[in-house]
Amino acid sequence: MAKTEVILTHNIVGLGAESDQVKVAAGYARNYLLPQGYAIPLTGANKRRIEALKQRRAVREADELNHMTELAKSLGKLTAIVTVKTGDDGKMFGSVTSGAIADQLKTQFDVALDKRKIHMEHPIRTLGDHEVELRLHADVITKLKVRVESSTPLPTPEVPAEAPREERTEKRGRRPDRGHGAAEASAAPEAAAKPERKARAEKAPKAEKPAKAEKAPAKKA
Repeated sequence: MAKTEVILTHNIVGLGAESDQVKVAAGYARNYLLPQGYAIPLTGANKRRIEALKQRRAVREADELNHMTELAKSLGKLTAIVTVKTGDDGKMFGSVTSGAIADQLKTQFDVALDKRKIHMEHPIRTLGDHEVELRLHADVITKLKVRVESSTPLPTPEVPAEAPREERTEKRGRRPDRGHGAAEASAAPEAAAKPERKARAEKAPKAEKPAKAEKAPAKKA
């Protein structure tokens, strides 16, 4: 395949940036890069434009760094919510990928982020809170909180019905009147004490006093 050398005038991901001299397929340069204005042929006249392209590149990269630094501060405070389908046991169907997170960033926060900037060692396969790394720039890396929630309502546990309580047919007796019972209780010992005193009186009759001795008549002188 024939190759040709061009000077890039724009940043092309995976290829290069402004002022870079790169070799590409002749058809790719002829059909895409050159017509779109993303590159110019490598000629003596165009080489004089390299310095101007380098200055434009430096300005663009500085602006991009500032923008990504501010974006990183904002994204670090956000939580992207991703809703997934789950079974009755709470297990997810499928997984959450970087593309799904990028879609939610656009939908929820109107942030357009290339999914390739979302770095994940493996897709998320469990519900709950997670963190993913965002490589926004060569010098800007931050974390994004991701909460995976289920769109399937969890089944409500059945509460067993309580057994009907048996009605008590036994009637409770009337409580005795405390005042009446106390009076009877206090009167009983008094009644018992009276015959006892009577018996004591019968057992111990009073001793008769000895009759007074009659005075002897006085003798006459």
